[in-house]
Amino acid sequence: MFGWEFPPHILGGLGTASYGLTRGMSVQKDMEISFMLPKPWGDEDQSFLKIIPANKIPICWREPDWNYLNQELNGRISTDEYYHYRNCIREDNNYIGVNGIGSVEFSGRYPNNLQEEIRNYDAVAGVVCRALDFDIIHSHDWLTYPAGIHAKNVSGKPLVIHVHATDFDRSRGNVNPIVYNIEKTGMDYADHIITVSNLTRETVINRYHIDPAKVTTVHNAVEPLSPEIMAIESRKGTKDKVVTFLGRITMQKGPEYFVEAAYRVLQRTKNVRFVMAGSGDMMEKMIRHVAFRNISDRFHFTGFLKGKEVYEMLKSSDVYIMPSVSEPFGISPLEAMQVGVPTIISKQSGCAEILSNAIKIDYWDIDAMADAIYSIITYPSMYNFLKVEGKKEVDEIKWEYAAQKVRQVYNKVLGWN
Repeated sequence: MFGWEFPPHILGGLGTASYGLTRGMSVQKDMEISFMLPKPWGDEDQSFLKIIPANKIPICWREPDWNYLNQELNGRISTDEYYHYRNCIREDNNYIGVNGIGSVEFSGRYPNNLQEEIRNYDAVAGVVCRALDFDIIHSHDWLTYPAGIHAKNVSGKPLVIHVHATDFDRSRGNVNPIVYNIEKTGMDYADHIITVSNLTRETVINRYHIDPAKVTTVHNAVEPLSPEIMAIESRKGTKDKVVTFLGRITMQKGPEYFVEAAYRVLQRTKNVRFVMAGSGDMMEKMIRHVAFRNISDRFHFTGFLKGKEVYEMLKSSDVYIMPSVSEPFGISPLEAMQVGVPTIISKQSGCAEILSNAIKIDYWDIDAMADAIYSIITYPSMYNFLKVEGKKEVDEIKWEYAAQKVRQVYNKVLGWN
């Protein structure tokens, strides 16, 4: 598997989905997963897979001092593994910008030189797929499609790509031609394509002109709550109701519709506070918009939250809302419902396809959004119904079931049916 994020160091839903799916697949005892990350930090859970650190894999020949090598590898891979990978390097490789052990550095994030990091990751994939014995290649999201193609060309093994989002979702129509070309090429080369929702499947078929028979939907799921998460207490600190938006503050996520709905709710009642948890390129604009609507005393911006902080925020909320303009899936509503928070989602989200006990509105229908918020915080019977039935529903949406569907795709591609 090729991926770009993995908990506990994540910047969005991609890492959460990669973790949940691979953990769900580990239930199948006849499967071994090697997962290459640009820059692991060493605290990732490797109890059910093996993480390959792209930033420690040699892509050109070096003969470092043994002690220096041990220091540089820092326990990410063993010295024996390093030499094994090095011995798989093609002699015609001539990479520049490598360090003392012949590897390249990665940020582990989404830097300004992202295209360069994608190319370097691709180069590492060529070495890794020569060194490992495997049956199938699985690439998560567009950043790893070039690596998957490289691995397929070198090994001759089938490639499955996992479309967690497309640039039509991220750019809201203003598609980046470079990204589109990477996505399109990956889809053309892939032996099969997995999408996280039927919404995304239709985008792949219609916007990228892919044969429908080649595309299968496998909806995301949610991890069971750990005892540590279950023990988290609400830190609300107010008698007011709390309505939370949690995600990237970008055009795709519809933050401006959330602010406008908040303004309408506050015209009807004052015993409510609104939280915009996250960061993004529209954060300053939203702060100004809140000030323009003169609701700053009822609005809170927390900045980016991760790990336990996410659940502390959710458990302190009375309503969770995801008003996304285009959301391939959206795991956060499932996480909110899992801790008993009544949830409102846009009809333009993939998770709307599988959730029955969440309120669904069009992202642009601010009045409907405001009505839904007001109803949940005003009528206890509605609040309690969504709280109880929502939790009951998501407790049955398990990664193990998604993993079984992925295995069926593998079997089909490999001819093992």
